[in-house]
Amino acid sequence: MIDGALPYLRCPVCGQRLDRADDQALRCHQGHSFDIARQGYVNLTAGRSPHPGDSAEMIADRSTFLTEGHYDFIARALTETVRAADGLVLDAGTGTGDYLARVLNALPAATGLGIDVSKPALRRAARAHPRAGAALADLWRPLPLADASVAVLLNVFAPRNGPEFHRVLRPDGMLLVVTPAQDHLQELVDTYGLIRVDPAKADRVAETLGAAWRTESATTHRHTMHLSAARTRTLIGMTPSARHLPLDKIQATEITATAAITLTAYRPA
Repeated sequence: MIDGALPYLRCPVCGQRLDRADDQALRCHQGHSFDIARQGYVNLTAGRSPHPGDSAEMIADRSTFLTEGHYDFIARALTETVRAADGLVLDAGTGTGDYLARVLNALPAATGLGIDVSKPALRRAARAHPRAGAALADLWRPLPLADASVAVLLNVFAPRNGPEFHRVLRPDGMLLVVTPAQDHLQELVDTYGLIRVDPAKADRVAETLGAAWRTESATTHRHTMHLSAARTRTLIGMTPSARHLPLDKIQATEITATAAITLTAYRPA
């Protein structure tokens, strides 16, 4: 439900606090109104988003893959790293909301908000957890949140807006960034021509965040997956490569693949 996140939300047009206008909209005191979709997420864009995000097919594949537990090791890494906190947990680029839900289970005093530009993703994220709301918002634009309003900020395989993350995070808050390690899905990269992980990924992450952050910890986590042909196809379909490959022509086979991620915890400098 979006109501738990209301104290932290701000109008993307004028920056004022948002309140319930009725069951179908939020409104600020200046009269700017934002629709709540029937699936439960609120549209907090100040105009059209320049890109639609992940497609319904990509989100369906991701939901299937995550529900079967193949990436549970990522959720465990997040919950083992996060510190006890109350207040708002923001998942920037939430996708289906699975990781946000797992973190909220570990933080019983916290409220969650997942933001994304993909409407198919938000339809699922709005139902991911009883204490989580979902909002349509572009990570590259000013976030519709008050200054220093976020206790924990999650960023899992998603774009990073360093200045905005710094603005909305509390001085005692924590930013958790998950990025693919160099050997992430290497077997699928070699077999099916998926997009390779940039060797300079760590440097690019640091560059996009900027100098306003200090690294508290960085850990690498790996998990070996034994995938059926059907699940190999599902995994390919949820990756960024799905935008470039002719999925209907891929002859997926059973494969053993390595999932490898780096989890970095940051604090405001």
